[in-house]
Amino acid sequence: MSKIIGLTGGIGSGKSTVAKMFEKLGVPIYISDEKARFLMENSDVIKKRIVKLFGVNAYHDNSLNRSFIASKVFNNSILLSKLNAIVHPEVKIDFEYWLSKQKSVYVIKEVAILFETNSQSNFDYIISVVAPLKDRVKRIIKRGRQSESDILSIIKNQLPDSDKIKLSDFVIFNDLISNTETEILNLHNKILNKINQL
Repeated sequence: MSKIIGLTGGIGSGKSTVAKMFEKLGVPIYISDEKARFLMENSDVIKKRIVKLFGVNAYHDNSLNRSFIASKVFNNSILLSKLNAIVHPEVKIDFEYWLSKQKSVYVIKEVAILFETNSQSNFDYIISVVAPLKDRVKRIIKRGRQSESDILSIIKNQLPDSDKIKLSDFVIFNDLISNTETEILNLHNKILNKINQL
């Protein structure tokens, strides 16, 4: 079976960009957040449980009312934990099915809150993507969804990069894209060598 590499990093660190670069090298990628969103929109079981937790305003015209849910969980860790308890087990089942279909030496599972959910034991290796704070804030503002104060508040609630670095097997410093591409190619070869030596 394929080895499972966890890919994580704080908001705005560039995890998705890094994941796409690995994908170009032929590594299968599973984006947990994307799957979670898909399941919240398409799983009747999840939809019923979310409506039970948040009320009928959780969905609008059969689509997840993201801004409503975000406003409810933003400063409410209990509600956020309850939402995660609904969605995360279903994502886990979906990932295991996806993994069973893969034939590559290793796969990457992108998980935004890997350490925060104590999921380290689910992975053979963990890669953390880190970037300077000013770059992270700039990237998120560019997406146009949040104010700088909201972004800094989210970053403050996430595990600091210094802790992620200590807990990871590999670290990608994502400041200049050209450097990042070289880093990823080197890391890809390093991972293949490590796995081949097992």
